[in-house]
Amino acid sequence: MTGLVQDDATVQIGDPSEAGTIFGRGFFGTIGDAGLRLDRAESLYLVEMGRLQIRDGANRDLDWAGLFRRALRAEPGFGVRYLVYRDLRQRGYVVRAAPAPVAYSVLPRGGILHKTPARFWVEAVSEREPFNLHALELLAEKALGAKKQLLVGVVDEESDLTYYRVRRPRPSGALPALAGGGTVPGLLGEDRVLVFDARGVEELGRELAYGSRIGHRLELSLLEAAYLVEAGVLHLRDARSRRAVSPEQLVRRARRLESEFDERLAVYRALRKRQLVVKTGFKYGAHFRAYPRNPEHSHARYLVHAVEDGYASTWSEIARGVRVAQGVRKEFLLAAVGGAHPEPVRFLSLERIRP
Repeated sequence: MTGLVQDDATVQIGDPSEAGTIFGRGFFGTIGDAGLRLDRAESLYLVEMGRLQIRDGANRDLDWAGLFRRALRAEPGFGVRYLVYRDLRQRGYVVRAAPAPVAYSVLPRGGILHKTPARFWVEAVSEREPFNLHALELLAEKALGAKKQLLVGVVDEESDLTYYRVRRPRPSGALPALAGGGTVPGLLGEDRVLVFDARGVEELGRELAYGSRIGHRLELSLLEAAYLVEAGVLHLRDARSRRAVSPEQLVRRARRLESEFDERLAVYRALRKRQLVVKTGFKYGAHFRAYPRNPEHSHARYLVHAVEDGYASTWSEIARGVRVAQGVRKEFLLAAVGGAHPEPVRFLSLERIRP
């Protein structure tokens, strides 16, 4: 099979028989009046697999390296995208170039072009590219609207690939809501709140899974205390002076102790309103772990990290978070706070998969 390279590093196969053979064995290229047109990734892959020879306009043979150089000149970032294309083809998928904002549209195994809907949208990135939460949120929204699974193929410095499934989840649990049965007294210590009231210890600690029961008392984090004060369930006095502590005073103290308190409180509030039990995720390097029911009767389902809108990081940092979460059988969620969005907190799930 022989193709003619074009100025933009795509390849044209004019012979109808050869064009039909290439297209029929894997749905490569697009058939038109001038024959079969192969994009850059398709051409390189077929040359690499020994299924296609390439000639230039002067009728000279062009090897894989020469075609690759032309593709790089025509398309910045092509090398990373080609590695993702090649890997997916090697896994047995039909892969087609997709319109922006993603690189490829991928059919399920055994799918037939123009008859089987694409299953995945796949974006290809280098591990050296910054992790951009806002961009991924937009991609996940578009994939959801198109009923596609969004995958990000991350190519590391040794040309190995890691795939992440990215989606916009709606985490939820089944914890009973707070009941309006009067307020519970609490004492504000240096960085936590102590509850000695027997009813409060029983209802908040045992039934609703707030805080930690230490002996006959309940110890609440400042996040838990701020949320319960907002809900009108808890009223506070300073442990040393016995003076009443207002909600504003509590938040000011918490901010002095923790610069990310506002973001964490917003995410804590959102998770609790979704009827999830929320506990610290410190042991796992995250802000929270979230349970669908009382931790006495269930395991945590999510590890959640609270971040500001427009959060940017490195893919290696994200990889660590996902690896830890999946190592303990939990789902890794980034919770974005603020920005010009109707939802005050948006969740993005990242899961390492083998497609």
